[in-house]
Amino acid sequence: MDHVWVAIVCAGIGTYAMRASFLAVAHRLATVPPGVQRLLRQIPPAALASIVVPALVRPHGDLGLHAELVAGLVATAIAWKTRNVALTLVLGMGLLLVLRAA
Repeated sequence: MDHVWVAIVCAGIGTYAMRASFLAVAHRLATVPPGVQRLLRQIPPAALASIVVPALVRPHGDLGLHAELVAGLVATAIAWKTRNVALTLVLGMGLLLVLRAA
């Protein structure tokens, strides 16, 4: 048997074992401790920040003051002050379009 097929079969067995083990212990995960709940609530903002921050700071691969960074900072200030998502999107995108056109 070729080494590639051995690797494929082992990977399949490993994947199946991981999924089956989760089903076997799922009843123990029904109640999540408060500390774990607080930790899990931090994952979506961290994932969003890891996507957005590089696009604002280095949109073209070089570090500098770009239109995206300025519009992002203004949109952040608007969101923090007003807590209005629609206003933040409209003003942030409007400023970005104006800065790119200039």
